[in-house]
Amino acid sequence: MPIPDYESAMLPLLQLASDGAEHRFRDAVEKLAVQFELTDAERAEMLPSGTAPLFDNRIGWARTYLKQAGLLESPKRGLLKITDRGRAVLATHPPRIDAEFLDQFEEFRAFRTRRRESGADLPTALKKEINRGNAGVAELPDGQTPEDLLASAYRRLRGDLEAEVLEQVKAASPAFFERLVIDLLVTMGYGGSRQDAGRAVGKTGDGGIDGIIKEDRLGLDVIYVQAKRWDGAVGRPEIQKFAGALQGQRANKGVFITTSSFTRDAIEYAAAINSKIILIDGQQLASLMIDHNVGVSTVGMYELKRLDNDYFEGE
Repeated sequence: MPIPDYESAMLPLLQLASDGAEHRFRDAVEKLAVQFELTDAERAEMLPSGTAPLFDNRIGWARTYLKQAGLLESPKRGLLKITDRGRAVLATHPPRIDAEFLDQFEEFRAFRTRRRESGADLPTALKKEINRGNAGVAELPDGQTPEDLLASAYRRLRGDLEAEVLEQVKAASPAFFERLVIDLLVTMGYGGSRQDAGRAVGKTGDGGIDGIIKEDRLGLDVIYVQAKRWDGAVGRPEIQKFAGALQGQRANKGVFITTSSFTRDAIEYAAAINSKIILIDGQQLASLMIDHNVGVSTVGMYELKRLDNDYFEGE
């Protein structure tokens, strides 16, 4: 079963609290994970930001919505308890509780109004991405949390940027492509200094090898590089040629970089041989460039913060 969205978790969470006892939020999360029959892998799945487990985040937002509607309360830090209103709602045996259901309560409508107004502070580009598909900033379509929307917007912006970067790389001259490869490898920590790498990459052209760089700044080992600014897919023969060149140098580490892609035969061959050959296709190349700020610049940074419960310990 897929990880439920926060709306699907509202009714089970309220039912869990129906005994009127105070429940630790952490215990509630674990009980609901069992109820939803989540696997260990699903329980371990993290938000794209890596800051918290995805399921915990969904239950946290379900709790927030139920509290804002007055169905749950927090008598103490980390605890939740059903309210009289919550009991009254359960007495009607609703088949589902979602944001539309909670709109009947004035407190919840006020909460949504505050969130709608706070959406004006989002950066314009991000609002456009979140609003794509008529999903309002204050509205959470299909039970998505704000973190879900931010992650979706980021992935869309990231994908567009990767495509734009790769297009520019493909249009670059061979000499510029060699410099780009140098910049990326040095930024990733390979090649020693840029001067060292600049002397090595693109200078050999010997037996299927375009360059030799240091694996680390001390030069304890070397990595052989092949860089192809191609349009068509790189096939097994090219990888075999590169592997043969490595054997001729008594080397066992190589990186094959292309602006296009690799055929399945090429990928399977590289995985099967003794030499360690890393294949980097155009999409991965663009992704690495973005990760290491090669050919891109930062236009803004936004921090996502959450309540520090430890700060309020003993209050």
